[in-house]
Amino acid sequence: MELAKRWDKTFPKSKKVDHSKVTFTNRYGITLAADMYVPKNAGEKLAAIAVCGPFGAVKEQASGLYAQTMAERGFLTIAFDPSFTGESCGEPRYMASPDINTEDFQAAVDFLSTRENVDPEKIGIIGICGWGGMAINAAALDTRIKATAAMTMYDMARVNANGYFDAENSPDTRYEKKRALNAQRTEDFKNGAYALGGGVVDPLPDDAPYFVKDYYDYYKTKRGYHKRSLNSNGGWNVTGCMSFINQPILKYSCEIRSAVLVVHGEKAHSLYFGRDAYYDIVRNNPYCGNKELLIIPGASHTDLYDGGGKEAIPFDRLAEFFGKYLGA
Repeated sequence: MELAKRWDKTFPKSKKVDHSKVTFTNRYGITLAADMYVPKNAGEKLAAIAVCGPFGAVKEQASGLYAQTMAERGFLTIAFDPSFTGESCGEPRYMASPDINTEDFQAAVDFLSTRENVDPEKIGIIGICGWGGMAINAAALDTRIKATAAMTMYDMARVNANGYFDAENSPDTRYEKKRALNAQRTEDFKNGAYALGGGVVDPLPDDAPYFVKDYYDYYKTKRGYHKRSLNSNGGWNVTGCMSFINQPILKYSCEIRSAVLVVHGEKAHSLYFGRDAYYDIVRNNPYCGNKELLIIPGASHTDLYDGGGKEAIPFDRLAEFFGKYLGA
């Protein structure tokens, strides 16, 4: 593990917080790298928030911006790279797992719970994009998590099994997808290496769907490009997300008792993920009073990565939410 010694984020460094590098290990023995942000002149025991995402991004991008900004509002925060990506360990590289990536959030809670300057009863999490779904999955499992915000979330199991907008939701289509992925597994084994699937398409075709243009504008330009980001470069392994097809997450989201805030952009292609996840969370759940769906007018999917130049991220609302449910 080699941690960057200089500031290499896609956002400017704040003078209101102290920044440092930290590491912690999940229960699979994978060491994760994180940036920790602590408010200057902070008290002894703080409420804490762990942040991760988007799916295929690194902590130097959106999650770091969220973590630093929430630290400016009084929370101790960490933004971490998931297993197999960024500065975190895990081999082979560029793999994803519904189990291990949920565990990454829980390992972050382990780390925060044992810090002398954190109140272990005041810990929350923020997940962005694919890690919004993982955050909800972690909240359904980990009772130590007192508040969860899912920002512009994806349900990675749903999109892998059904395709975008559920357009591939048929047994035959899934079979062909699995057949191709398993053929790729054979080729990877023969070659002794995993083939990359490619990041965000570059150059951008004129007829690219609007959400692909949205991703390109973030990951492939100075706005959000980072050399360690999978989406900015070669992408996940072709078989990297295979296990999501038949390992759905969010099955027990309707049993979450802690607070959940689902935030999505009105114009985001992914809005259906957040809206449906929220309705599943509150459906037949006797603990609905602390759940909320917040739609940001005019915001696209990536506007909630960095504000999109229009301050689309509702940081004041996030601070209010976590302040209320973490007792900060």
